[in-house]
Amino acid sequence: MIPYGKHHIDEDDIAAVVDILRSGLLTQGPAVESFERAVAEYVGAKHAVAVSSGTAALHLAALAAGVGPGTTLITTPITFVASANAGLYAGGKVAFADIDPDTINMSPAALAETLAANPDTKAIVPVHFAGLPCDMPAIKSLADKAGAAVIEDGAHALGASYPDGQRVGCCAHSLMTIFSFHPVKAIAAGEGGMITTNDDAVYRRLLRLRSHGINKLDDPFVLEDQAYTEGVQNPWYYEMQELGFHYRITDIQCALANSQLRKLESFLERRRVIVKRYDAELAGVRNLSPAQHSGRERSGHHLYVVRIDFDSAGISRPKLMTALRERGVGNQVHYIPVPMQPLYRAQGSEIALYPNARSYYEQALSIPLYYDLSDSDQAHVIEVFKELLG
Repeated sequence: MIPYGKHHIDEDDIAAVVDILRSGLLTQGPAVESFERAVAEYVGAKHAVAVSSGTAALHLAALAAGVGPGTTLITTPITFVASANAGLYAGGKVAFADIDPDTINMSPAALAETLAANPDTKAIVPVHFAGLPCDMPAIKSLADKAGAAVIEDGAHALGASYPDGQRVGCCAHSLMTIFSFHPVKAIAAGEGGMITTNDDAVYRRLLRLRSHGINKLDDPFVLEDQAYTEGVQNPWYYEMQELGFHYRITDIQCALANSQLRKLESFLERRRVIVKRYDAELAGVRNLSPAQHSGRERSGHHLYVVRIDFDSAGISRPKLMTALRERGVGNQVHYIPVPMQPLYRAQGSEIALYPNARSYYEQALSIPLYYDLSDSDQAHVIEVFKELLG
């Protein structure tokens, strides 16, 4: 079976993890800070905070942005549920802004309508779907007028860039950006996430929230009579100044991620080659087209998604997916629109309010795209689509 996505691990990655295992510092050691510095430098941000997962990153970012009871977080219907769940984790409400059918990203026009209907919006989470950056200047402009913070969900987009050449994660158009290092993402850490920001106060709060709400830098102590003896800080003393979480990442994971990060550009280049071949050779397949057409040279190319007119093709999606797998071609659907999930339907969400998202979902199919996808395996994928769709 040719999977739709897969990580790449080489001997350098294995050696990096072994070195950590032999070092005696498995967690809260120097590999974490090293990885944070490397990511911040790569994307062009002032700060980076590594956490246990992309979902943990979204949760902490929502809290740091001020989401809570009586406030709303807005995101896109076409994303993994974590983008929306972060709003609920923080005690807020969740609303959705429909997608642009040409990019599958949040539509600024739809966002303007959703903001008007939700004046209590505290955070906006645009998702760079499949690695293609959203129209961030337009989204940031709307957010500023509404007094809302922008949290970019860059889980698909490490290595992607905006039209001006700056990389996703630099936070030129947002308060924070989050990344994921799940094995099928651009680089793998097993599990893991990152939040980048240029805001010093947000950075300090993220560090506290990541580790039980305990101060980790030179934050002022609340109980000075307990913190100091004769003017000198007591060496054992720490304070939990707010409710935080155990969202730390390990040195083992960061060693792997650091090694992977050094190969990111080669990973991205191979993905671009694969995408160009798909674009060219699938162009003649009836009732099939790439889901995203613009910004190909700037995308992180996490996924290759096609839209298929199943009615015109005379085959249902379940039957096509089964036929593909019978021929050794893995495939998946990204994603079931979040408003269609039972939890969100119970809270009043209706997919009918997001016609572009519904239309996309009815036609979407993700096909194999990953660094180690060989030319011969890609040729097989292409031939199978030509066979099944003509």
